[in-house]
Amino acid sequence: MTTATHHPSAHSSSRKAARKPPLLARAVRRTWRGMPPRQYDVSCERGLVVPAADGSPLLTDHYFPRADGDFPTLLVRSPYGRGIPWAPMFGLLFAEQGFHVVLQSARGTGGSGGEYALWQHEAADGRAAVAWLREQSWFTGVLGTIGPSALGYAQWALAADPPPELRAMVVQVGLHDIHGFFYPSGGPLALESALVSAVGRLHYGRGALAMVRAALRLQRHLPAITRKLPLGEAYVPGLGGRVPFLDEAMARPDRDDAHWQGADAGAAAAHPAVPTSLITGWYDVCLDQTLEQYDRLRRAGCDTALLVGPWTHNSAMQQGWPEVFAESLAWLRAHLCDDPSGLREARARVHVGGRQEWRDLPDWPPAATGRRWYLTGDGLLNGRAPEAAAPPVSFRYDPADPTPSVGGPLLSRTAGPRDNAALEARDDVLTFTTPPLTEPAEILGTAAVHLRVGADTGHADVFVRLCDVDERGRSTNVCDGIRRLDPATAAPGPAEVTVDMSPTAHSFAAGHRIRLQVSGGAHPRFARNTGTGEPLATATRLVATGITVHHPSALVLPRAEPVTAPRESGEPQTKKAFMPSTSDR
Repeated sequence: MTTATHHPSAHSSSRKAARKPPLLARAVRRTWRGMPPRQYDVSCERGLVVPAADGSPLLTDHYFPRADGDFPTLLVRSPYGRGIPWAPMFGLLFAEQGFHVVLQSARGTGGSGGEYALWQHEAADGRAAVAWLREQSWFTGVLGTIGPSALGYAQWALAADPPPELRAMVVQVGLHDIHGFFYPSGGPLALESALVSAVGRLHYGRGALAMVRAALRLQRHLPAITRKLPLGEAYVPGLGGRVPFLDEAMARPDRDDAHWQGADAGAAAAHPAVPTSLITGWYDVCLDQTLEQYDRLRRAGCDTALLVGPWTHNSAMQQGWPEVFAESLAWLRAHLCDDPSGLREARARVHVGGRQEWRDLPDWPPAATGRRWYLTGDGLLNGRAPEAAAPPVSFRYDPADPTPSVGGPLLSRTAGPRDNAALEARDDVLTFTTPPLTEPAEILGTAAVHLRVGADTGHADVFVRLCDVDERGRSTNVCDGIRRLDPATAAPGPAEVTVDMSPTAHSFAAGHRIRLQVSGGAHPRFARNTGTGEPLATATRLVATGITVHHPSALVLPRAEPVTAPRESGEPQTKKAFMPSTSDR
């Protein structure tokens, strides 16, 4: 570790005295284990004023190695303040490894001037930040970006018209499509995520105490929010007032509405100019968006890498931080410091659930073929299709007692894999299960359910979930998906619909069973379907709906073909393919 003093003249344009990083940031930094050895001591300049595109003052902190020499720069733009966890996570850790790190609060957040907006200013203000960097004597013209969630959106916005200095991006559990965050896969409103993210955007930059108070207030009011109508009024006590961007999101569900113009920065991935590392988790609310961008980058011929862990949106940056940091640092060193020694050989690395192992793959998704399991009237998943004349199965969805959400991709602590026993005991949840598997069954890719379904009111959602049932009968969710039915075809039905689940990599052990759930929702993860077709924010009536599943309907699992992928040592290994149970031989 070097302790050489950084030249004072290198910071003359900042007009702020360099000092030690904040004490709290240093304390948090010391709690992390598994980090690489520190290469440099770190100083920082706090509260620098950088003009936004319209001249608004954006508060900015600058962390840097206390040493002579040229170092590349990382730009981190955040609507969630510049303190914990960003100061230790990016400011300290990456400056210790030889980077200038510039943490900037977006307009109207974290003390910055101007009016906050979800997406309207990100691209222009990102370019303004780069223009300011060009004026700094310490800036070498080598730039990278990094950050999770909304900090990932800021990166995509900048990359839509990338400055020539931008050499690499690391997007961690990030999103590029604001509408898609509120309405995943074009389905119903992701209510719980919308509420939790609103708390973060409104209070994160105001300090830890304000954030805790706001989170506790939402938790206290959430049961009432999920029961009362209209929803556009019910949420207000939980968030301490009206939230304009949430009102707009509820009032304008259509992606083609003019309100959402410019909200999707995903087209940035069509540019092959910026090497990009993508990091997500199988239970991340932004998993689908991350994999969509990976596909775009690959088709554009961009240098890209993918890491998918056993994480939720939050745990990727907590329990998963050692792996996430190592991946991020290796990518940035390779593309900003011309040091590719830390890069893995395989383009994709995914965690395979069930086996609890990491798997290196040449690409994602791997080659696979669909294996169909048919839903039967007696609750089985069978390799043979039932007779078309077999009686259908039905359940009643009552929005006054909506089917609850259990685990899965959420922003709360209840996210991730959970025991679904209580959920599956409800009368409004159908389950279809294979016999015990005689051999492991491995799936890598996107599972889907092809349904022939009808709803007597026409207004209904269909939620499907894949579960792994162990020898003790514990049913654990693997992946799921939701689809809003078209009233024109759902009543009386049956309508032909396909419900895609989020992609996964999972191995069902021998002796386990594969289970499919079919229900009418997952509340409050998704806003309940009122059964009336009234607008979401102003609906005042609840009507129960009878939902009927007709034959033949089928679960389609991506059967992984044998894959040869390099071991970490560089030697090839052959992975076993999906093996069906004896019931489909």
